[in-house]
Amino acid sequence: MSVGGGPDEELLARVFLSRVVEPGDETTGRWVREFGLAEVVRRLREDGAPLPGVGDQRWAGLRARAGRAEPERDLAVAREAGVRFVCPGAAEWPGQLDDLGDARPLGLWVGGRPSLRMWALRSVAVVGARACTEYGAHMAATLAAGLAERGWVVVSGGAYGVDGAAHRGALGAGGATVAVLACGLDRPYPRGHARLINRIAEQGLLVGELPPGDHPTPSRFIVRNRVIAALTRGTVVIEAAHRSGSLVTARAAQRLGRHTMGVPGPTTSGLSAGVHELLRGEATLITDAAEVVELVGGIGELAPDRRGPVLPRDLLAPDVRSVLAALPARRAATAEEIARSTPTTEDAAIARLYELRALGYVERHGDGWKLTRQAVISVRGVPKRC
Repeated sequence: MSVGGGPDEELLARVFLSRVVEPGDETTGRWVREFGLAEVVRRLREDGAPLPGVGDQRWAGLRARAGRAEPERDLAVAREAGVRFVCPGAAEWPGQLDDLGDARPLGLWVGGRPSLRMWALRSVAVVGARACTEYGAHMAATLAAGLAERGWVVVSGGAYGVDGAAHRGALGAGGATVAVLACGLDRPYPRGHARLINRIAEQGLLVGELPPGDHPTPSRFIVRNRVIAALTRGTVVIEAAHRSGSLVTARAAQRLGRHTMGVPGPTTSGLSAGVHELLRGEATLITDAAEVVELVGGIGELAPDRRGPVLPRDLLAPDVRSVLAALPARRAATAEEIARSTPTTEDAAIARLYELRALGYVERHGDGWKLTRQAVISVRGVPKRC
């Protein structure tokens, strides 16, 4: 394989490197930036002098991988599976991935019809625990559905637990979702999610850095998370223990200047301990899709004001409310006594008491005034003197 300056040569070179080096390898990214694709491929293919930054043993391992790499075959297998390879700088390439610097993907394997670049412009990551609780699954599905209904793309990792619930929530709302996988797109993982991942491929997008046939490893899951963080406008974490991989995504989002959000859980739950740690730092507490959109969306995309129910006493004028609050709960009081407990005169207190009697809040008892049963219930939240 020769590498020149044309787009086909660059495509083959990047597919070749995706087979030879691990995703997110900053040393390789630096090589490509400093020496160019052609020189990096030449040295790996033709037993050239080792590139800087690696020892003899690692260089020998890379050379062995290079000898087995068949980029033309990888592209043919991908095409058969309906998967394309998108290079940096191409029309479909999401420019925000360039924020990763030398850790930027060499390219992305993409399955599905929509444009990854267009979908990524208005996307939010929803991630969390694999072994989530019913609460976590419910919050993920509800949040994802709400985001989808508002025209946002839900991005997650296709895993069990929160990831799967988020994908299903978006699909169930007729919305868009992207699964960023840590394996070859022709071998979706986990296998128990094969049907879900196939549905995402039909209705949304599958994305990955690994060539066809490659399997996931713990380290590949970790480096995959930086793509989720960089691709989206913000990351929401729902249930995560202290050592959760979801926290890796959230911290990558913070380093990249993206919004980081968390859904709180019970303080006694170890599955929410990592989320609460984020919330004590720079993350923002959110409870629904409207609050997420207010944070990551444009000007005017505001969450509704959250208020308790309006009670009848809330409609009273302030001076009338203060007189009502001064009445004891279980006995009558004179107008003079009520006036002493409020910033008003006795005559003004009497006028307010007659207003309250007309509204059914108080009744006259000789020289005193007493709350009606209706008023006792209405002002129950106000502390009363006996």
